[in-house]
Amino acid sequence: MGILSLYARGMSVRDIRSHLAQIYGVDVSADLISKVTDAVTDELAAWQNRPLDAVWPIIYIDALWVKIRSGSVSSKPVYVAVGVDMDGRKDVLGLWVGAEGEGATAWMTVLTELRNRGVEDVCIVCCDGLKGLPDAVTATWPRATVQTCVIHLIRASLRLSSGRDHSALVPALRAIYGAPTEQAAERALDELAASELGERYPAVVRTWRAAWGEFTPYLAFPAAIRKVVYSTNMVESMNSRLRKATRNRGHFPSEQAALKVLYLAVREQISPRARDINHVAAHWKEALNQFSLFFEDRLSIR
Repeated sequence: MGILSLYARGMSVRDIRSHLAQIYGVDVSADLISKVTDAVTDELAAWQNRPLDAVWPIIYIDALWVKIRSGSVSSKPVYVAVGVDMDGRKDVLGLWVGAEGEGATAWMTVLTELRNRGVEDVCIVCCDGLKGLPDAVTATWPRATVQTCVIHLIRASLRLSSGRDHSALVPALRAIYGAPTEQAAERALDELAASELGERYPAVVRTWRAAWGEFTPYLAFPAAIRKVVYSTNMVESMNSRLRKATRNRGHFPSEQAALKVLYLAVREQISPRARDINHVAAHWKEALNQFSLFFEDRLSIR
């Protein structure tokens, strides 16, 4: 296994030296390892500035937290934008290190960069609880629909409840996000709130009510679009890989060091040999046709 692959898995220079010595009996200097990993810097810069497609059916935006030393060690968010292109394949559009407590101004910087790199329109921007992002999205792409991540709502609900009640809670939640109309979903949420389960877990009901404005656009989508928006496995797998790479390191000496590790993890995940697993779903063509109808003339079907 090469030095860059080990680095992409979050191993420090010291860990890489130890691994190569134990497995291959090779004593590789820290300077050599640093030079190999530093060679990625130019590639990272080119990747961060590459041109992007003009129109995207979906862009998912999420944040993961990493520990970075800047005098003292502190946690900073790294924002990840993953787009689904016209072929139904994922592409990580960029990575940005932010600061805790950032709002619409910081998001405008990120989204303006995407627009300047060629993104003229996005049908759906799927995100979860990122302060200031919805306003920044509508300011950047006025016709975009901001949609909260349904999977995140479900997971938050399950975290707030005991495992012994999940068998009853899951169908109650399905009645909400699987409802045919917003009115039916609201009735299902009211029924959950009035039930013994809802009285036991008022925080679950509060979570859904707080996100209601960004959740309900989902209910207007045709079934094929709902499946794609709901099925975030491809984004979750990417985020899981990125979190694993950063977790292994403990903390990074700089923001650039964190970005290098994350970029290498992204590069490995979306390499040509992995193209088959990057497809959203077998029903993408059906979803694309629904996109073309629901969003009218905003997509150019190839």
